[in-house]
Amino acid sequence: MTAPLLVLVGPMGVGKSTVGALLAERLGTAYRDTDEDIVAAEGRTIAEIFVDEGEAAFRALEKRAVHRALAEHDGVLALGGGAVLDDETRALLAGHRVVYLSMDVEEAVKRTGLNAARPLLAVNPRRQWRELMEARRHLYESVAAAVVATDGRTPEEVTQAALDALELKEK
Repeated sequence: MTAPLLVLVGPMGVGKSTVGALLAERLGTAYRDTDEDIVAAEGRTIAEIFVDEGEAAFRALEKRAVHRALAEHDGVLALGGGAVLDDETRALLAGHRVVYLSMDVEEAVKRTGLNAARPLLAVNPRRQWRELMEARRHLYESVAAAVVATDGRTPEEVTQAALDALELKEK
């Protein structure tokens, strides 16, 4: 059975895509992002899916994409920020090397600008981001084998911290 070498979870804008690509490069393996899988399959952005069909429809697409990637991909896998909301997905993550990339709201503001391209943050972005994290932080922590803070760190520093936390050696 195929399983990812490691899985990255965390909030939007934390750097899962950037760090995931760096980890894959340093580990000599492939990188995959379930949000990119959804965009490719649907032919439209995640924001468009949210606007056109709503969050529930997006979450159903996300769940299928995550389950497929967990079964098919053997490299570094990054999940969308809300993937951990699904009970079955969290259960499937048990036994995987999962790294939760964390950040505080001030870092989120710096990185994303909390802009309108993030559909869940369209109105009062700071408050909504805090509320999302209050609802999700324990879910990220529950699936994680390691937590790596990204605040004030470069992508390279976060990548090294993730490798160290999981005791993985570069190829």
